[in-house]
Amino acid sequence: MSTTPKQPAPTIDLDRLQDLLDAVPAPLEPLDVAMLDGYLTAIALQPKAPPPGEWLRWVLDSEEGRAAPAGFDGEPIRALAMRRLQQLDTAIRGRQWWDPWVFAPGDEDGEDADPEDWETVLAAVYPWVAGFALGADSFPRGLMGCKEADLLEGLAGIYQFLDPEDLEDADELLEAIEGIEPAANLEEAIEHLVAHSLLLADVSRPQKAGQPARPAGPGGARKPRRPPSRGGYSR
Repeated sequence: MSTTPKQPAPTIDLDRLQDLLDAVPAPLEPLDVAMLDGYLTAIALQPKAPPPGEWLRWVLDSEEGRAAPAGFDGEPIRALAMRRLQQLDTAIRGRQWWDPWVFAPGDEDGEDADPEDWETVLAAVYPWVAGFALGADSFPRGLMGCKEADLLEGLAGIYQFLDPEDLEDADELLEAIEGIEPAANLEEAIEHLVAHSLLLADVSRPQKAGQPARPAGPGGARKPRRPPSRGGYSR
């Protein structure tokens, strides 16, 4: 008996998606592609998926979630965001690796900055983490409504890249962050994002009993299987 090989998911044109986001009219403040990916990861981690209309408004306006003006066609953005959300949902349900949309910044000469420099790491991952935080905070009864102690390690692994002043009212979270060994380079930082997202999935979207566990990864998080190479993105 033969089976048809599973076709790979179609590639999302990030240049086109960014152009669509750039075209969102003022005064709305749309996410960029890196922030969008972190945001959609938080949406995929919700115990119950919010309706597209509820999360799309924050994609188009990250400041207040304002509605787009009459006549603006947000369908192309919605379609691409939904495709990415489905990819993330599949990876999270299967506890598999995915490539976050995290991109190394360029230096003054237009070359990629040193991926082992901590400032480079922070500049690269911050948009993704900021988008994740927006997605988590926008639905407080979802992911963030889970037991706080159970979320602590996963959130610490992601929010370690935020400015501590942004977490000034979260003493337990800051303490947990202090116990994490910092990533040595950008590649390790990206591994932290994926592994700790999956640690949160164990809380908000637990697997059925009997499914195999993942081996330990950064900070105690169970590490997903990662493909041997990664592709980068640049405009």
